Amino acid sequence: MKLLIIEDEPDLLKSILEYFKLEDFRCEGVSTFFEGIEKVENFDYDCIILDINLPDGSGIKLLKHLREDKKQDGVIIISARNSLDDKIEGLSSGADDYVTKPFHLSELNARVKALIRRKYNQGTSVFEIGDLQLDLLSRQVSCNGVQLQFTKSEFDLLAYLLNNSNRVVSKQAMAEHLYGDRTDNMPSFDFVYSQIKNLKRKLKECGCDEMLQTVYGLGYKISI
Repeated sequence: MKLLIIEDEPDLLKSILEYFKLEDFRCEGVSTFFEGIEKVENFDYDCIILDINLPDGSGIKLLKHLREDKKQDGVIIISARNSLDDKIEGLSSGADDYVTKPFHLSELNARVKALIRRKYNQGTSVFEIGDLQLDLLSRQVSCNGVQLQFTKSEFDLLAYLLNNSNRVVSKQAMAEHLYGDRTDNMPSFDFVYSQIKNLKRKLKECGCDEMLQTVYGLGYKISI
């Protein structure tokens, strides 16, 4: 799962990034309004953790921009403002949750995972397509009752494709989902081909390979 943390306190930003990386999330962090705008305009995230007090702009304004652009990224506001009016403004502007500082990282983790359960699969963290089961939170995959072993990148790519079932996903979109703006510095999409090749091989070993299809010249899709 892919997180963006927008927080101007360096120590808190570092702590959140380190914590969620240990939880196997793909994390990116920025500390200003304009860096946040650039990220949300160019990439999609499963969850955005957003401070509303930024040095060069309002997090509420960033949130409204995100929703006006029809983007569906989950958003959790983190803020020292704890009045009812502040919470109502944040939630009314499109936030999915509101956490008051100071907070325990374990609580924030629970809120993020609850948001992801709501966002995907009608409140459950488990995708079930045919004989394939993928649990977003435990990061376990089984097919025909056989437990499969995937690397972090392979798991995240499979989850991304499952969330876009029956839609063609381009190599560019997959690269950006896995590596964000680092994709711009990569000379080719060979790493995407490699990840897809490994996914197909592992799915084939347990009889689930037919659901992952190549759409030549366009990309790949999971067919239900």
